[in-house]
Amino acid sequence: MTAFIGFGSNLGDKVGNCRRAIRLLEGIRGIRVLRVSSLWLTEPWGYTEQEPFINGVLEIVTELDPRDLLRALKGIEVQMGRKFTFRWGPRVIDLDLLLYGQEVIEEEDLKVPHPLMHERSFVLVPLVEIAPWAYHPVKGKTARELLEEISGPRGVQYFGRFEGEGCLSSS
Repeated sequence: MTAFIGFGSNLGDKVGNCRRAIRLLEGIRGIRVLRVSSLWLTEPWGYTEQEPFINGVLEIVTELDPRDLLRALKGIEVQMGRKFTFRWGPRVIDLDLLLYGQEVIEEEDLKVPHPLMHERSFVLVPLVEIAPWAYHPVKGKTARELLEEISGPRGVQYFGRFEGEGCLSSS
């Protein structure tokens, strides 16, 4: 199954944290990273009294079901030292399951598509970069259409290509 994962960090070595998280994800059996967006410097969302984030999106193909994929993402966050302080607070790494094929899942601790992705330019800008055609099955629109609806890339600026050992870069 094809899935899209949002990633971000605003503590410590932000770029290094993102690179490490993707390397860890690449090491999980049943997950293959296909594409990684550029890195984007973004204003905090929700709780704004914190450092800016480095964000991006990656496309994977996976044999894991959505629940196991979410468990793997949360496991990487814990392994990297993420402390769950308060909602939308600072974090060493954040990994969000954005889309899992065309599936719609509404469970207490698993919601796919990600319930706020259509409101977040820091998700939509890198998603449009690597997959403008990515389809939101609840909204019935592509990533490009969703980004246009929120007036484009507010609070998001290009930071650089994502390159490094063990990580792909978008073409």
